[in-house]
Amino acid sequence: MAFFEELTKKAQVLAEVATEKAKVAAEIATEKAKDATDTAKINIEILSEQREMEKNYKAIGQWFVSEFEGEIPDAVKDVVAAVMASKEKIAALEAAKPRKESCEVDAGLKVCPVCGVASDSKFCPECGAPMGE
Repeated sequence: MAFFEELTKKAQVLAEVATEKAKVAAEIATEKAKDATDTAKINIEILSEQREMEKNYKAIGQWFVSEFEGEIPDAVKDVVAAVMASKEKIAALEAAKPRKESCEVDAGLKVCPVCGVASDSKFCPECGAPMGE
């Protein structure tokens, strides 16, 4: 019987060691998860500030172009010309978009303001735009 008692004691010691190692591993995993969460939060804040900065730069550029219309300094003439060309191309592409032919709308259906599809849902099933009231 001494053999079984000694075996039981060794099993208990091993179980205690395993439990202790599991606790340490769980603490390390928790710490790493917290660090990853903190890093993700900081990255989101950085991206948010970058978007805000880009929005402000865009506002400055739009103000500049409208303020100095016709008197654009030589240093930015090429950039302003590229912006104007892009605006013209966007307008041409918008005009070239195929529009779905609207059919007679049944009672209770709304017509999508973007593509003209009739539906009773909140969002257009064709293009995903809000259907409005």
